[in-house]
Amino acid sequence: MTDTILPHALAGALNGRDGIKLLSLDCFDTLLWRDTHAPKDLFGALPGTTVTQRQWAEERARLAADLREKRGEVTIEEIYRELLPNGPDARAGAIQNEIDAEAAHCFAFRPTVELMRAAKARGLQVIIVSDTYLNPDQLRGLIAAAAGADVAGLIDRVFCSATYGKAKSEGLYKFVLKELAVQPHEILHIGDNKRADCGGVAPFGVQTLHLKQFTESTEQRLRLEAAVGTMLHPAATEIALTHQPHRAALSMEEPVIADKAEAFGFTTLGPVLHGFDRWLADEAEALAAKHNGKVHHVFLMRDGYLPQRMYQARSGQAGHALEISRFTATASTFVDEEAIRRYLEIELETDPAVVAKQMLLPKDEIATVLAKLPRADTDTRARAFATAMTTPSRMRRIVKASTAFAERLVAHVRRTVDPQPGDTLMLVDLGYNGSVQNEIEAMLVRSFGVQVAGRYLLLREQFRAGYDKKGFIGHDAYDGYTLEALCTNVAVLEQLCTAAQGSVVDYAADGASIRKGNSIKSRQSEVRERIQAGAIRFARVAADVTLRNVSANEAAMWRRGAAAGMGRLMYMPVAEELAVLGQFEHDVNLGVDNTVALFDSEIARKGLRQRGLFYMKGADRMYLPAELQGEGLALKLSLLAHKRFGLSLKYADFIDQTISLPLIVADGREVSTGNVTATPTHDGYYIAPIPVGDCRFSVGVQFGQLFDYVQVESATFMPVDRFLSDKGLQGDKEIEATPSLEGMEQAAPHLFKCADEFSFMMVPPPPRQGDRQMMLAVVFRPIARREAKPAAANALLATGASA
Repeated sequence: MTDTILPHALAGALNGRDGIKLLSLDCFDTLLWRDTHAPKDLFGALPGTTVTQRQWAEERARLAADLREKRGEVTIEEIYRELLPNGPDARAGAIQNEIDAEAAHCFAFRPTVELMRAAKARGLQVIIVSDTYLNPDQLRGLIAAAAGADVAGLIDRVFCSATYGKAKSEGLYKFVLKELAVQPHEILHIGDNKRADCGGVAPFGVQTLHLKQFTESTEQRLRLEAAVGTMLHPAATEIALTHQPHRAALSMEEPVIADKAEAFGFTTLGPVLHGFDRWLADEAEALAAKHNGKVHHVFLMRDGYLPQRMYQARSGQAGHALEISRFTATASTFVDEEAIRRYLEIELETDPAVVAKQMLLPKDEIATVLAKLPRADTDTRARAFATAMTTPSRMRRIVKASTAFAERLVAHVRRTVDPQPGDTLMLVDLGYNGSVQNEIEAMLVRSFGVQVAGRYLLLREQFRAGYDKKGFIGHDAYDGYTLEALCTNVAVLEQLCTAAQGSVVDYAADGASIRKGNSIKSRQSEVRERIQAGAIRFARVAADVTLRNVSANEAAMWRRGAAAGMGRLMYMPVAEELAVLGQFEHDVNLGVDNTVALFDSEIARKGLRQRGLFYMKGADRMYLPAELQGEGLALKLSLLAHKRFGLSLKYADFIDQTISLPLIVADGREVSTGNVTATPTHDGYYIAPIPVGDCRFSVGVQFGQLFDYVQVESATFMPVDRFLSDKGLQGDKEIEATPSLEGMEQAAPHLFKCADEFSFMMVPPPPRQGDRQMMLAVVFRPIARREAKPAAANALLATGASA
């Protein structure tokens, strides 16, 4: 049986092995690790060459070696003869470009280096045995370039498969043993490839250990991250295809984290926030060079809480926790009548009660305004509300209250930060539009004489405010569709990063925060604390697990890796993560006590069966991909592709087959028959949209003509205009039908047996909804279709009848 060793135990691999005289190590993914998902991904960094061209060249070289010399391994020179058949003078430079790309994307795994140092301290030899197209000098040079000369200096000999034409699984170690003055049982060989490093080496009598880099769940997350990263970052010139700088930390630490919530924070949230924190350090340095005065790290609470903790873990400094919410920032901006009117225009479709509270009206006055609004359609009520809010006397009261509120907010900034003229306030938040900065920047500049710079994890400005704003993942590196895709499911990120406290709603005269009660359950806060502890743990481990001599653009690498990790969480969460997040609620943070479940799988299942993939286009959900768990990866990929590329697809584009469903329609006086076209939705279901006018028609659905057995998921009435809308269907607009069965028998929940071809389901209309046109939507799934009677048998029956 193959012995396995986990990365965190690697440094002690020699313990208890007193008879070992030589340590043999694989190179790639044992000593040298790459920051890409797959080795081929760094071929994207090769100038003038595509990834596929480089792959084809290697395939041709290996085929030629096998056909000509029965040799399984090739050299890099042979590969480049295939890649550049007409450019012999360019080959040496091209080969060096590849080695340089490897050096820029490789690093030494610190536990392996510690093991090598422990071996040398015991007087052991250390050799590298690698399956590679490089020769020993090239590989040793790569190790020195990537990890440093001191690491390369620990190696006594280097053996490469290209030298001998055989890989480890083909017997390479036979040649290695011939050149060593050591008995096989006195050698310990360690490598990450079980087949090559154990199956190919142990038969020679060598002791072997399989280095298991990742658990199966980690491998899946990294695969999904690579897939999402490829969609977010289409292939560009001279840039590796994927970036995963967190691979080593995950390998080292994840197996020893027992708590699932902490593991979630470490593996998923940690790499994103760690990359953000590194970028913030660079931005603070750049701002200090640009402006005179001190640069203050100002973390906007509540969502800036975890970024602040990451900053503290790295720098040992506290920073400033400034409690300014969207509610308090907006409340300070009603400086004149124009500001009030502009706000009302923007928030026309928002709940009037929320808008009135935002404009600082007293509770009794809000109640009076709402009571006087007409009971009419939404647009009419909204316009009436806007008229009520813009009476001269009420606007004067709003301006007065807002002015006083702004003074209290300024006092809060002075109490928390106390900036001096010429200082820079670097506002740090998750993002996504920089709305708080938009509202308060002018006031901060006017009140303190400071510079203001907004630095966000994710920045997707809805309009160009003209302020100093940047996003770690922002407009300078991503197009609008990509940013919009990443902003779609930010609720999950907010709940993971926020502080376990109520949102600020006002300030005392001395600037002390006044918060509303925390509406989030204490259980959720406790789980979130463990998740955040995992993220901070990642920052500490990541700083110490790699030895790197050179790097490609490290800031871009962490940014691209963070975008892929964030996108993967938002669109392809795995079961372990959803188990942790299952009971989370989301606080809407608008000065009210509203919380909603972060995700509800039953709502998504219903939407898919009613609308199919098209449901996802307009579904207004907090965390839709979580609700799609169990429905297959294809749905999540489709959702990501639609959001990422802004695909302009229509409902008709999703229809590739239909069922003509026979109907009986009656209005109390007349009965007629006809058919309606049912279209496929999801998981074998169809929807039959049947117009019932202004609720005057009863409908008989003649399932018996088509099916012996049919599964009826739902039968609901809804307004026609809502059914035709691009927006997702919401239950509060639907009326459950109350059908009766004629010749149909319920065999199981939702499953019906049709006795014969005359069986049908009769659905009476609902109460009238004024003159509004309504639709009966029947969602069903065929289980057993009724077989048509053979034509010959029908003819015989007809002949017998005439006789």
